[in-house]
Amino acid sequence: MIHPDTEIQFINHEIGYGVVATKLIPKGTITWVMDQLDRVFTVEDISRLDPIYYEILDKYSFLDNQGNFVLCWDNGRFVNHSFNPSCITTAYNYELAVKDIYPGDQLTDDYGFLNVPKPFKCIKEKGTSRKEVLPDDLLRLHRRWDRKLKSAYRSFNKVKQPLLKFLDPEIFQLTQKVVQGEKEMDSIINCYYRGPRFDLEELSSAKNI
Repeated sequence: MIHPDTEIQFINHEIGYGVVATKLIPKGTITWVMDQLDRVFTVEDISRLDPIYYEILDKYSFLDNQGNFVLCWDNGRFVNHSFNPSCITTAYNYELAVKDIYPGDQLTDDYGFLNVPKPFKCIKEKGTSRKEVLPDDLLRLHRRWDRKLKSAYRSFNKVKQPLLKFLDPEIFQLTQKVVQGEKEMDSIINCYYRGPRFDLEELSSAKNI
């Protein structure tokens, strides 16, 4: 579930639509949490689907650390990529704002932590030499993202958390131990899927031959 103080807006013709804040979302706020309406598809589930659905899953789902495809039921699926993301996923099935997100600003992820099946080039951004997202970005960049998450957790109990009620009680308790310094934060590298990647685009092309 995406943060309630957001809406879909048209960004531009190159990017299309994106998720934009309607109110200030402070650093340390949960911006998305996996809830009971999100769909999780195994490779076996997908193989039983009509190929017409592959393009939708390829565009809007991401791969978890078990190799399953996660499809957000709400506007969370419209969050765009940035090499300087305003939100970063955690090892606890939710994302945190790692900077203050002001009204009109996009909520963005770095697709490098979403287990992409193959490299893809991105729109050029200032302040980075990266030009494409790679399947092994989590292995190379997890320490950078961990530092930003640890900084964001310092504000976790100081800001409003409208999505807190959607957290599993065990995850909430674990989070509090991290926030209070009783437990080391689990690294984002735990989100990395180490198995073979299932390329939906290639599968769709093969079935449509």
